[in-house]
Amino acid sequence: MSFIKKIQSKLSKNDEDENKLITFINPFSYLELRKSNVIDRIDKIYVDGILLVIMFKIIGINIQRKSFDMTSLAPVVFKKCGDEGKQIYFIGSKTSEINKFIKIIKKEYQNLNIIGHRNGFFKSIDDENETIDEIITLNPDIIIAGLGTPKQEIFLIKLRKLGWKGTGYTCGGFIHQTSKGIKYYPIIFDKLNLRWLYRFLDERRVFFRTIKTYPIFMVVFFRDYFRKN
Repeated sequence: MSFIKKIQSKLSKNDEDENKLITFINPFSYLELRKSNVIDRIDKIYVDGILLVIMFKIIGINIQRKSFDMTSLAPVVFKKCGDEGKQIYFIGSKTSEINKFIKIIKKEYQNLNIIGHRNGFFKSIDDENETIDEIITLNPDIIIAGLGTPKQEIFLIKLRKLGWKGTGYTCGGFIHQTSKGIKYYPIIFDKLNLRWLYRFLDERRVFFRTIKTYPIFMVVFFRDYFRKN
């Protein structure tokens, strides 16, 4: 099965995410995830980013953008989690950034039951395994993982293999972005679908990563499509 076919088979057709592992695919993660069979063990995929939405529409797959950030899915998940009394765990970014993030989220969602959090950098395999053991013991209903692709997907898969049955979302740079404020994207950039441009302006590494990987992505994407059979 071609990589595009694999993605298509997991594209979300509804908003029911409970007890599933969900990731978000953009041009960069497309190139990373196609190197392995990681998405075979992911339950659902949302398309993150206007360029990829356009690319899918070109090949006849009509899909809407959905990202784990405050302009899209994150507020929905946090409200539902708070209203239903679900327990949530965050992992990702640097220690200083996730600490700021937790303060901001607690202030915005005062009924959100955050039972744990930590940075996304493991000192060793033992450190990672200890974190996994801790999370298994805590048994949160929802985990938000921002470890970068494919580490974040693999982390959630490891938890699932060890018996955790909750809902897991990858979130890329969401924790880092929100540590700067609850509304990372200025309204005009969000309304005009220019979030990518704002990230260029705010994060130089994103700009250089994009100009390097996006042209490669477009070539690979269409090559995958025409080899679909």
